[in-house]
This record gives sequence, C-alpha cells and structure tokens, in this order.
Amino acid sequence: MNDEQLLRYSRHILLDPIGIEGQDRLLASRALIVGAGGLGCPAALYMAAAGVGTLVIVDDDEVDLTNLQRQVLHRQHSVGRAKVESAREALHDINPGIEVIALKTRLAGDALREQVEAADVVLDCSDNFATRHAINRACVAARTPLVSGAAIRFDGQVSVFDSRNVDAPCYHCLFPEGGDADEVRCAVMGVFAPLTGIIGSMQAAEALKLLAHTGQSLAGRLLLLDALGMEWRSITLPRDPACEVCGPRT
Repeated sequence: MNDEQLLRYSRHILLDPIGIEGQDRLLASRALIVGAGGLGCPAALYMAAAGVGTLVIVDDDEVDLTNLQRQVLHRQHSVGRAKVESAREALHDINPGIEVIALKTRLAGDALREQVEAADVVLDCSDNFATRHAINRACVAARTPLVSGAAIRFDGQVSVFDSRNVDAPCYHCLFPEGGDADEVRCAVMGVFAPLTGIIGSMQAAEALKLLAHTGQSLAGRLLLLDALGMEWRSITLPRDPACEVCGPRT
C-alpha cells in the first residue's frame, strides 16, 4: 500500500483481526455482485469503501423513479440510465482507487460460470429464485463462497453458503428448486427502504470477512430479521446429504 492507501484504510488497519495483511487481501480481491438494486447498492458501497480491488457489478435493468426510495447508489439524474453504469460512477466517486467492471446483462450459462470462477466471493443481490439457483449452482461447482440476501416487506434474511467446507449447506439445501417457496417481488409487495440497507450492509460485512480471512462467517446459519418489530432470529442450516446441487462431497 502507498501512503494514501495507508491513510484511507487506517481504521481497518487498526483492527487486529484485519490489519495490514487483511487490507492487502481486500485490495487484491475480486468480488462479483449480482444485482445493482436495493441490496446490491449498499453492499457495493461498503465493498468499494473498504477497498476491494475489483468489483464486478451485474444487472440488466435501468434506473426507475420507484428505485430511488431504497437503491442508494442511484440519483434523480440517473433515471433511465443502466443501473450498472450509474453504480460504477457512484462507486468511483467513493473510491477511485478500485476497479469497477459494469456488466449490463443477465448472466447465465458459461458467462455466469466464468465470472463466478474468476471471483473470490459472490454476493447474490438478485430478486428471483431462478437467478439465485443459477448462481448457487455456479458457486458450488467453482467452490466460490456465496453471500446471499433477500428483503421483502419488513422481512429480511442473510446467509453464507461456502462449499469449500464439506459440512456447509448450499442455497438449494435451504430452498430446493421447484419447491414450495413463494416468489414475491417488491414491485408487488413493497419493501421497507432501510431494510435493504441493513441486509445489503450485512452481505458486505460477510464478504469482507471472507476476503480478509477473519472472523466466523454465517455459513451454516440463516439470520432472519423482522424489521417491523426489530427482532432477529438465527436458524441453524444443516446440509442436505441428498441435495441435487451440492450432493456428496469430499
């Protein structure tokens, strides 16, 4: 790190579990963030501010006026622009010393696999089960840790699925594809604006710990938040040995 970086990240460096070595790891890391909406915006803000060297932001949507209630990277003048371009501009304003790669696309197939394999951590900030399951399959295949979040109405959840650990469950263990989980969207059901900030920030925290090789991740646990009553619950997630995605591991 140069003198400017030592000053910029000094409050991280002062933390013994991170220190200079941990900050160096962040600067050398690459994170894939799928979704530049309610969760992806706060997650990307903290990842950029913390000095993650390369952020890949993926979203195929444009900024809409209804997004501005919670998607804090975007501004009034961004309405109609690609979300990833609006996000890249805002993130560079926060930290011009990192690389932000903006992909206006819906990743699938080989393109998704390649981006997951190139990443040190993946943050799933998407809003539909099809995308979440595709990301999970790619992360299990590449053994890339996945930080998953969701927020709807006043209810949020966050967990880590890390297939590098043979005992850790994957997203499919929790929500089997084709199961009974209801597909709900904030466009129909609404979402409490600060809830997305809380969950997205927690996704960033989990990703940063994984990248800095410090602390204990949420792998094997699911945190649930009732923001209306401001109550948290922690649920242990066992791995399904018969899971069609993560299956038997060695």
